[in-house]
Amino acid sequence: LDTMVPTANDHSRMVVWQIYDRLVSNGEKKLADGTVSYDAKVVTPELAERWDISPDGKVYTFYLRKNASFHDGTPVTAKDVKWSFDRAVAAGGFPAVQMAAGSLDNPAKFSVVDEHTFRITLDKPNKLTMPDLAMPVPVIINSELAKKHATAADPWALEWVQRNDAGGGAYQIQSWTPGQQTVFVRFDAWKSGPLPKLQKVIYRQIASAGTRRALIEKGDVDISVGLPPKDYADLAKIGKIKVVGVPVQNDLVFVDMNTKMKPFDNPKVREAISYAIPYKEILATALYGRGVAMYDGDTAKPYAPTWPVPIKHGTDLAKAKALLTEAGFPNGFKTTLSYDLSEATVREPTAILIQESLKKIGVELMLEKVPGSSWFAQMASKSMPMVIAEFYGWLDYPEYFFFWNFDGSNNAVFNTANYVNPTLDQQIEIARFTADEKTYKQSMQKMVDIVMTDMPRIPLYTRFADYAMQPNVKGFEYWFHTHPDFRKLYKE
Repeated sequence: LDTMVPTANDHSRMVVWQIYDRLVSNGEKKLADGTVSYDAKVVTPELAERWDISPDGKVYTFYLRKNASFHDGTPVTAKDVKWSFDRAVAAGGFPAVQMAAGSLDNPAKFSVVDEHTFRITLDKPNKLTMPDLAMPVPVIINSELAKKHATAADPWALEWVQRNDAGGGAYQIQSWTPGQQTVFVRFDAWKSGPLPKLQKVIYRQIASAGTRRALIEKGDVDISVGLPPKDYADLAKIGKIKVVGVPVQNDLVFVDMNTKMKPFDNPKVREAISYAIPYKEILATALYGRGVAMYDGDTAKPYAPTWPVPIKHGTDLAKAKALLTEAGFPNGFKTTLSYDLSEATVREPTAILIQESLKKIGVELMLEKVPGSSWFAQMASKSMPMVIAEFYGWLDYPEYFFFWNFDGSNNAVFNTANYVNPTLDQQIEIARFTADEKTYKQSMQKMVDIVMTDMPRIPLYTRFADYAMQPNVKGFEYWFHTHPDFRKLYKE
């Protein structure tokens, strides 16, 4: 129930979104198909009712709601905000890197001005600072409650908070059975936004996708998430259940090749593999069309200074074979392709399609199914020769994707290609901090050109975030973390 512990996962982030406040949130906008989405470009008050930013962009002062309280009735103060931010940095790993994206990387930058005023002082301006404050990591924890359960070995009460509600958000935990069910009840004293219409939300975890589909079709549940793409395609075609599919922002499903391992240390080999990927078949038969193609880009135009961008070709086995021969592997080679077993519904057919296609150019793949519980550790080890993986940026900025996936200076866990390029690192730094639009576009152009030329990563597609819901469910809003926001939902 805590995003700051190493074992935090998507369920953790879904829970935290409902039961904790952040300083700020985001506005709303409508997508082309009429779906309501959060608006990454509009920052709105949450726990902080207002804020000031100094003219030089280095000092942020937040004025907290004076009537806000935690679920146990304790008033929320700036000391709680300071302690929570210090805790996120001290946690290390993913939480600390997420905070660092907005330059929130040192407790010395966080200060208490008075009981209801909190200040952040940066070394230099960072346009990601405000967006980063709306993420599921810098949440405000009831520090006095948490500290009662801290120990010398665990000064930040990570053990206790991960199993208990220490929040002040719109919902509180009524009960939680790990791996089975979480029951949320509305916190009627919530002051950081309009009181939700739903008084109770029951979130059930059901392993069988077939059962999840049957429950939504029989009307026994209101929303079903995590179904296979085929089920969403079927339900959309039948038309009795409302299906919402939103291309996940800043998302890419890809194949990485470990550039520190032979033969993938050879750029020609990586290029050859890119021509042997069965792109169309993957999108059609593994994803049932529930995604946006990231291949067959326009060869007449340079890559756009954005991300992700489609690779400029599709499948060409003759070209792949020629490049492999040129690289010194006329008879191919043997290697391993790994994927996350918890994503097997789509990743397994994708892996099999890639295995079958690469075999035609002499490359024999052994498929490795990595248990979901071990996937992040395997990624961090940089030990897999080839992987099918995904990254979607919570912050909708291309340079944020590059920071998490290609920046050699932070040993990014998502850099499963083990790709380090000092020139690229320099351009990422420029793009992250420049305030000049021309400089930004130039650095983005260089970044995209580098990775699409060196090809440590082969783009496959941007997936849809899919949701099936009963026709009487209203108020759905797409968020970057892809989880439903219970605060907005209601039933007619």
